[in-house]
Amino acid sequence: MSAPNKAYDPVRVTALAPAEVQRMLDAGLAAISGAGSFDELKEARLAHLGGRSPLVLASAEIGALPPEAKAEAGRRVGEAKRLLGEAHAGRQRELEADRDQRVLVDEVADVTLPWDRRASGARHPVAMLADRLADVFIGMGYEIAEGPEIEAEWYNFDALNFPPDHPAREMQDTFFVAGRDGAAHSGKVLRTHTSPVQIRAMLSRPLPVYVVSPGKCFRADALDATHSPVFHQIEGLAVDEGLTMADLRGAISAFVEAMFGPGLRTRLRPDFFPFTEPSADVSMECHVCRGASARGGSPCRVCKSQGWIEIAGCGMVNPRVLAACGIDADRYSGFAFGLGIERSLMIRNGLADIRDTIDGDVRFSRAFGAEA
Repeated sequence: MSAPNKAYDPVRVTALAPAEVQRMLDAGLAAISGAGSFDELKEARLAHLGGRSPLVLASAEIGALPPEAKAEAGRRVGEAKRLLGEAHAGRQRELEADRDQRVLVDEVADVTLPWDRRASGARHPVAMLADRLADVFIGMGYEIAEGPEIEAEWYNFDALNFPPDHPAREMQDTFFVAGRDGAAHSGKVLRTHTSPVQIRAMLSRPLPVYVVSPGKCFRADALDATHSPVFHQIEGLAVDEGLTMADLRGAISAFVEAMFGPGLRTRLRPDFFPFTEPSADVSMECHVCRGASARGGSPCRVCKSQGWIEIAGCGMVNPRVLAACGIDADRYSGFAFGLGIERSLMIRNGLADIRDTIDGDVRFSRAFGAEA
């Protein structure tokens, strides 16, 4: 086995000659600096720093040199690689900076353009009025009570002293929920009023009880200008020791004043409801003409020149209802009242058609402003 040729001149290895290394370096620097895109820069890197690049192939020749010649050739090739690497990194930064600058120019957002291209919605006036009505009674010390919209017949009828043959229990007046076994109904109904919430309140809350129950109700009515199969009610209940019709009258007067303005008179006329005894319907003096139209003044379309507007039903809680809830009717008494929220909205704002409240036209809601 022969020894290495120690007299081998590295200059004679063409790829490792100083001039050739310099030429490869100059070619690489020119390709890198001339790269105008990331793809071109990648091509330049692979051509001059990749595994099959001339400079890398030349470095493979270093192993054939004698030991004393390897160091100088290695430094020459390593320096060329370092310069090419630095040039590549520098050009990469330049291209990235140029790209970021173009993004700032090309994708600039004009913040002066309208941002609310999509029309905004509005709270529904029925919901706003329900909140306002509830706030009136909350200010008087009442609490909000809620209950399910699918209700057991016992809560909706029996506990409220509706006899079994009452017309409200007929299919043409009430939506009954069908049973799973194919029965005509399951003993449950879509509640026809929010009075079942009052029953639940008397069964679950300690006495005394002062609650109001706003919510959605359902009745089998044909949709027309004054009726809807789905509507909203708010009902109030007070059960305490010593309550009388005078307390009921005071609560109603306070409500009318808060909703329609001070100085309006109210009147109670005898009526009948199964769950109250005695019962009355509540009318208030017309808030537009103040009753003048009924005394020979100008005609009023709000009260139809009658001077009074019927707004609610009320009465003292029937002792049978108190007994059904386990309350001693000899010790406690109570009063209840209820009104339709859509009807109150129509009276308060002079609306003629209840269908306007359910058409879903946002323009109708916007007309009432942005009251919270």
